[in-house]
Amino acid sequence: MKAEEIKILLEESFPNKPFELVENATPQGIVAPTESLVEVMTFLHANEQLYFDMLSCITGLDNGVEAGTMEVIYNLYSIPNDLHLMIKVLLDREKPEVDSLVELWKTADWQEREVYDMYGIHFNNHPDLRRILMPADWEGFPLRKDYEEQTYYRGMKVKY
Repeated sequence: MKAEEIKILLEESFPNKPFELVENATPQGIVAPTESLVEVMTFLHANEQLYFDMLSCITGLDNGVEAGTMEVIYNLYSIPNDLHLMIKVLLDREKPEVDSLVELWKTADWQEREVYDMYGIHFNNHPDLRRILMPADWEGFPLRKDYEEQTYYRGMKVKY
């Protein structure tokens, strides 16, 4: 099944929600409404035609201060149907937040923590949203485009 067909299924199931195809993406992708992410992902997981039983990866993306947006990208895989799909949500850069998918896929737990740690994107209802790669007292989020490196950390000069 192609992304265009999945988009049609989503539009039929969520008639008042906007979906759009992500052009030139591998795997094929769909932009979903941020406020409906949990419902959309639950549908993609539960639908027998699709059955996306595996959340392979969650990625954050900072589009920069000028764009004013950030993205969270979810790579899904259906083992029994051999389907790959990317779902993307757009977030306001000033308050980047989206609902957690830990209740649907346990693999989301550490992946959401990594995105939080690197980009500062908050995952609502996450059971343990704290830094996973950086020290707990680290200032800022290293993969944001406007991140400024610290000169010193705990009295030690930081080399870049």
